[in-house]
Amino acid sequence: MNGEQQDPTGADAAGSAAAGPGGGPRKVAAFDFDGTLSRRDTLVPFLAQAAGRRRFAQVCGQLGLGGVRRSVDLRDRDRLKEQMLRELFAGRDEQELRHLGARYARDLLSDQLRPDVLTRLEDHRRAGHEVVFVSASLVYYLEPLADLLDLQGVMAVEPEVVGGRLTGALARPNVRAEQKAVRLREWLGQSAAGPIDGVRLWGYGNSSGDHALLAMSDHRYWLGRPGKVPAGSHVFTPGPIPD
Repeated sequence: MNGEQQDPTGADAAGSAAAGPGGGPRKVAAFDFDGTLSRRDTLVPFLAQAAGRRRFAQVCGQLGLGGVRRSVDLRDRDRLKEQMLRELFAGRDEQELRHLGARYARDLLSDQLRPDVLTRLEDHRRAGHEVVFVSASLVYYLEPLADLLDLQGVMAVEPEVVGGRLTGALARPNVRAEQKAVRLREWLGQSAAGPIDGVRLWGYGNSSGDHALLAMSDHRYWLGRPGKVPAGSHVFTPGPIPD
């Protein structure tokens, strides 16, 4: 973590394949962020702060988003996110955005996280489990937040950087839907398909973009609408980590 440039494969030393304590399976808890650990969407407020509200509103109008209150088809979300990031941040200094992200992370920690879910995350950490974020939010604030929470990894949206400045493209695809499973498998040191060996995995999510993450988990917890619980998942309830 610590704001360093990540390995382009999305893996790091913490995610290398290894047995858990005592030779048993690794125990890993993977949390989506927006709406799962956070109380609300966090990306849009960060974009507005970092780009300036006037510029943000202008770009929303150019993209036909009407202030990002219009419903966007799931198939268009990845394209629109990349277009927005290009319009807002192409040419921006990466260190400036990391500085803004670190400050934003502290603000999120102060009052924007769900206490019951944060308690569960901390329970995983105290139990010696590896804890990671798998999110379609930006690394610029999730990495410093993960440092503050003493997490082991972040799989999130990474803008492409050349010569210290953002190009306007993404270094890797948006971390949503199947990409969540792709990135987490890489971090775990697992093959791209097939069974996950030597890992006991807890997954937490709240939207259709988390279905692939939940499907690969041994223990699946849903924090979204009660009427849309994915098959095999359980509605999250506060309390100790279920066995």
